Amino acid sequence: MKVFITGGSGQVGSTAADMFLARGDTVMSLENFSTGRRDNLLDQDSLTQVEGSITDWKLVDQLFSDFKPDVVVHTAASYKDPEDWETDALVNAVGGANIAKACKLHKVGRLIYFQTALCYGTKPLQQPITLDHPIDPVNSSYAISKTAGEHYVQFSGIDWVTFRLANVIGPRNVSGPLPIFYGRLAEGKKCFVTPARRDFCYAGDLAKVVVQAANGKGNGTYHFSSGKDVAIKELYDAVVKAMKLNDYPEPEMKPLGPDDAASILLDPSRTFADFGDIEFTPLDEIARLSVERWEKEGVVGGYTHLKEARADIKTPAKG
Repeated sequence: MKVFITGGSGQVGSTAADMFLARGDTVMSLENFSTGRRDNLLDQDSLTQVEGSITDWKLVDQLFSDFKPDVVVHTAASYKDPEDWETDALVNAVGGANIAKACKLHKVGRLIYFQTALCYGTKPLQQPITLDHPIDPVNSSYAISKTAGEHYVQFSGIDWVTFRLANVIGPRNVSGPLPIFYGRLAEGKKCFVTPARRDFCYAGDLAKVVVQAANGKGNGTYHFSSGKDVAIKELYDAVVKAMKLNDYPEPEMKPLGPDDAASILLDPSRTFADFGDIEFTPLDEIARLSVERWEKEGVVGGYTHLKEARADIKTPAKG
């Protein structure tokens, strides 16, 4: 199988690429390295890496024409700076339209897309959120633009699968609380937590389902979620445990911010029905694998959409 992956050096893209390559597929990665780590996806046989952007229609069209992919896994997204509406709109909406259009013109067999759970808003009407919940992405530039990209995928008329995601984390994670907690604790800095709850899922578990989708399993929209949420502090405690710190650094407890959601929990019943039972990696194991990598290779990123957290965070240094 020929698999074209956008954002191939990002967390999900590189993890999926490694799985496709390991089973003998041919992979082309298109990556602009805005947030992707170059050491996430190393040169190997059957892999072509192209540095460029999905916003460049001529490049996208030429790559599709030359490579002739059977499946496209579209993980590339702009989320680095929540105030950069222009880049979010350009990458997530226009870039998403470019990929969907290229799939249509070049008769790609299937397009796999990834959508944020924030498409339902920060105050969902139900918990867990079902697939028929109203779409209400007007809470961030990221959510608005990713929803526009999803609409272009649906508009294209090609065979597609969308995974609306819980919080996907792991050793290749550069955004959200996991790398932030490690980066600050490694520098001896204090962390804060809120009462928020999230469903933290391992990127490797998602990539296994992506491979199944590339093989033709499923169709349409799915939630990738374990169906269970945990307090942010449980993730913090898992990181502390994995770092084997002598003394427990008590985090500051802050109230939920106005731009944060109390819980983002998705109903995964359709996913389980179509893809089978998923063995979700435990939180402690995800933290252990992440800390193990970052202690050797350093942590980067620490990007977040929360204004209060951004004001207190610099890019974490090498651990």
